[in-house]
Amino acid sequence: MKTLFYATAVILALASCNRGGSGGFQIAGSLRGDVADGTQVILRKSDAQFQTVDIDTATVTGGLFVFEGNVAEPELHYVYIEGLRGGIPLIVENGTISVNAHKDSLQLVAISGTPQNEAYSEYLEGARALAEQRTSINNDLRAAMMTQDSVMILALRDEFFELQDRMTNFEKEFAGEHPDALITALIVDRLLESGAVAIADIDNLYQGFSDTLKNSALGKSIGEKLETAKRTAIGAKAPDFSGPRPDGSELALRDALGKVTLVDFWAGWCRPCRAENPNIVAVYNKYKDKGFKVLGVSLDRNADEWKRAIADDGLVWEHVSHIAYFEDEIARLYNIRAIPASFVLDENGIIVAKDLRGPALEAKIAEMLP
Repeated sequence: MKTLFYATAVILALASCNRGGSGGFQIAGSLRGDVADGTQVILRKSDAQFQTVDIDTATVTGGLFVFEGNVAEPELHYVYIEGLRGGIPLIVENGTISVNAHKDSLQLVAISGTPQNEAYSEYLEGARALAEQRTSINNDLRAAMMTQDSVMILALRDEFFELQDRMTNFEKEFAGEHPDALITALIVDRLLESGAVAIADIDNLYQGFSDTLKNSALGKSIGEKLETAKRTAIGAKAPDFSGPRPDGSELALRDALGKVTLVDFWAGWCRPCRAENPNIVAVYNKYKDKGFKVLGVSLDRNADEWKRAIADDGLVWEHVSHIAYFEDEIARLYNIRAIPASFVLDENGIIVAKDLRGPALEAKIAEMLP
């Protein structure tokens, strides 16, 4: 099962937009649990390459530590304590930020004092309550699996999925109620990346952002990704593209459409893709005379390997590739981040389904080409 609360220590460390003071920041930390004087405390953040870099160092005296400085805009940072596992995420913004934690339970840290961190704490309080329920369900599920209690297993799985829905609804409601909060942008960004929420719902949340949040770096990034997602949402007209066939000639999507067309993103090196190919071959052979076409878009890195995979798997339909891995311009146009990925198009090039495999693919094609 997927973890319900993705990257809690990072994603939950969120905040509202730039509403801190202008006189610099102070992080006032209090550590309980007999932390020795002289223990180092390190303030870190991620750089543009997502590498963690040290920003400042303080020492513990009487269970207390202090960082001071000035930031142009709020940023996510982490506080690490020498000898302890894990870090404390917080938003550094100008103002006084209070950090209160026990050395044996850093995940239960209390952060307050600035608007961004108050928003973080409010979100975290609600998320923790749901996380505790998730832990209880997981514990009960393990016990039921040990005793092979199939009735209880099914009931707990239903309860788990219901809890997932409640978590999603909690996040959507929180985001809608906090249009100025950077926490909102981070929640929406994660929901957009995960595909857990319909694009229309994501768009509604994004349109509710304050102008300040929309114009933040993360807000702009979400806007760009949302526009890409809209281009390939069900009901949208599939973006046209062209690419070189194995023989080097160019083929455009508009020239490859049938009554129903499967645009299949795959690669010779992709084992799940190769495992699905026999199913696509079977569906193609069954419905090709009714107007079903397939256009393979390969993310291979080697032309010979691409051509060999086509021959080995008996993929007799049209293929294109720029031999550019995930940097292929077609893959980028369709925001492909993992394969296999596919789009079912009607005769007008409208996307009617995505990522159908196995029996689900044949059922859809049978529905469209009875």
